[in-house]
Amino acid sequence: MDLYRHRILPRLIDWVMGQETLAEFRSRVVGGARGRVLEIGIGSGRNLPFYAAAAGEVVGIDPSTELIAMARRNAAAASRPVTLPVTFVEQTAERLPFADESFDTVVVTWSLCSIPDPSAALREACRVLKPGGELRFVEHGLAPAPGVQRWQHRVTPLWSRCSGGCHLDRRMDDLIRAAGFHITDLTKRYLPGPKIMTFMYEGTAVPAASAGQPEDTIPHHR
Repeated sequence: MDLYRHRILPRLIDWVMGQETLAEFRSRVVGGARGRVLEIGIGSGRNLPFYAAAAGEVVGIDPSTELIAMARRNAAAASRPVTLPVTFVEQTAERLPFADESFDTVVVTWSLCSIPDPSAALREACRVLKPGGELRFVEHGLAPAPGVQRWQHRVTPLWSRCSGGCHLDRRMDDLIRAAGFHITDLTKRYLPGPKIMTFMYEGTAVPAASAGQPEDTIPHHR
């Protein structure tokens, strides 16, 4: 089991996260980050080439020693050079070692599915964001069709054990709102592929305390 968790699984995660179909999401979600950025679940660093000049610094956290080592190598070998300062921190997301209101942007991509307590991680993200700061996210999760949901609930216990804790059936927008965020933009849609794994939530959110207006969520289903 240790061989699978420490040697095989990190390489599988890196391969899956390197799929070209995910690049369009990275361009929008990661490319819009600005200022001092916290990336939750930086994994093998697949997002790093997509940060634009508006992002002055990235602090990436991940609990996996192996994935952080891969992120360092991938950043050095990326075909699109990674020019901004990047700090890697081996850390779980539920208790962040950062001061309140210390980041301009928090980025999380396909990571909330596997964090043991995503609600705690999102509350921490809300805590470390500056007033006016932004959470930028893309995640897969619970689909709208009842038939697909039933299969997601059935498959998740086994899938989670072999995929590093990934859950197929988390309703990501509800988790984000419940953690103290006001969602300002939200797109939901299926990608090609098995529907139990490909329903995407993409959007932006701000701490509700600094929102200053009723929620203006824009749900799209395609």
